[in-house]
Amino acid sequence: MFLLSLTGVLKIGLIILGVMFLLKIMGNLSQARRNVADQDRMRREEEAARQTVETAKKNYGKTTISKIDESSKNSGGFVDFEEVQD
Repeated sequence: MFLLSLTGVLKIGLIILGVMFLLKIMGNLSQARRNVADQDRMRREEEAARQTVETAKKNYGKTTISKIDESSKNSGGFVDFEEVQD
């Protein structure tokens, strides 16, 4: 009787250790995947920043005239003031 319960305990212990091992491996794989995604995102951001700087250097000193449309002129620029009587 005792021998049967001992083998059951050992079997359950091995199952628990196996599950813990699999969870650890899956965690490491997901962390590596996240690191690769972060590295790719950072590379894209650095490339965009480099292109912005390159465009700014290319256009340095040039004058540009941009057209202002009517909707942006009236977007909160007007404030109605009232006279205050003392």
